[in-house]
Amino acid sequence: MKTNYRNEKPRNPKQSKPFSKGRIREDFRKKDVDSNDFEKKSFEKKPFEKKPFEKKTFEKKPFEKKSFEKKPFEKKTFEKKPFEKKTFEKKPFEKKPFEKKTFEKKPFEKKPFEKNFFDKKPFKEHDANYNPHAKYSLKKQIEYKKQHLRESTEIRLNRFLANAGFCSRREADEFIKAGVVSVNGNIVTELGTKISPRDKVLFYDQLVKSEKKVYLLLNKPKDCVTTSDDPQERFTVMDLIKGACQERIYPVGRLDRNTTGVMLLTNDGDLAARLMHPKYNKKKIYHIFLDKALTKADMENIAKGVELEDGMIAADSINYVDETDKKQVGIEIHSGKNRIVRRIFEHFGYKVEKLDRVYFAGLTKKNLPRGKYRFLTEKEINMLNMGAFQ
Repeated sequence: MKTNYRNEKPRNPKQSKPFSKGRIREDFRKKDVDSNDFEKKSFEKKPFEKKPFEKKTFEKKPFEKKSFEKKPFEKKTFEKKPFEKKTFEKKPFEKKPFEKKTFEKKPFEKKPFEKNFFDKKPFKEHDANYNPHAKYSLKKQIEYKKQHLRESTEIRLNRFLANAGFCSRREADEFIKAGVVSVNGNIVTELGTKISPRDKVLFYDQLVKSEKKVYLLLNKPKDCVTTSDDPQERFTVMDLIKGACQERIYPVGRLDRNTTGVMLLTNDGDLAARLMHPKYNKKKIYHIFLDKALTKADMENIAKGVELEDGMIAADSINYVDETDKKQVGIEIHSGKNRIVRRIFEHFGYKVEKLDRVYFAGLTKKNLPRGKYRFLTEKEINMLNMGAFQ
């Protein structure tokens, strides 16, 4: 039995509990509270103020009797419509013949085994010339898909030799006159001779085959001549792309020695002719650095047109590259005349300190450092051949 801390008699367990309703333990009743912690609040009694009695008066409004006008009673009449009995025609029942559907069983076709995507590919041995660290190795070159020419399609013999990479068209005419080219065993000396793709052409008893088309984009640096062969033995663009491909490629168009920017090199003569011919109007954009700020008046005159020694020339678009620095100008032009951009600004008394071509026929030098090159993608080649770029 539990001890009793209140000096009471021990209770019977069957009796009511000591903590039943109405009983509170003394331990909870007595709390240790310091007298200093308790602050007694004092309330000030305000004197009672008796307000004077104000009697409210109400004004009685006179009674107004409302009069109502009685309207005469109007009896409404309804017209009774005669009853019309509707008749329904019964259609005879037509019994359709039963059609049994038949299903044709298709023979089982065994599908060929498809190799799993995650299967390991067999190891491929590389030759001694393979360089895994090369950014654009020969294996990564884009071989443009050749169009299947009809047997009736004929091309000039000099063009066929030039496309094969043996020589230029002018040099091919000289070789044809010299009698070193034969077609199907017969020596040809007449210029303008046309051949078909199935003809057998020999050049100095060597079989001539059309080579694959190569398209290379170069970011031309300064102090570099745009030519395939320089008699003065200066540094040329061909020195920059030496070893890039085995085919004989040449630059499309020309850039001055001190002009930098994007340039295309290829062995596709047809594409090069379309890009450079004036009637195709291929767009070129240049970034120009002048020796002094360009005025608004001179900019408007350049946009309207300038009369030069070789005729009238006008810019398609011209504007400041940076509004804070009016020495930097961007110009869009279609003309491909020699030194045309420099001559336009020299006509107004400005000196071009730096000239950079940033756009040519849809190609840019994005992510291509100065003096480096890359091969065009198949998408870019298709767009150029379709003439999608301006």
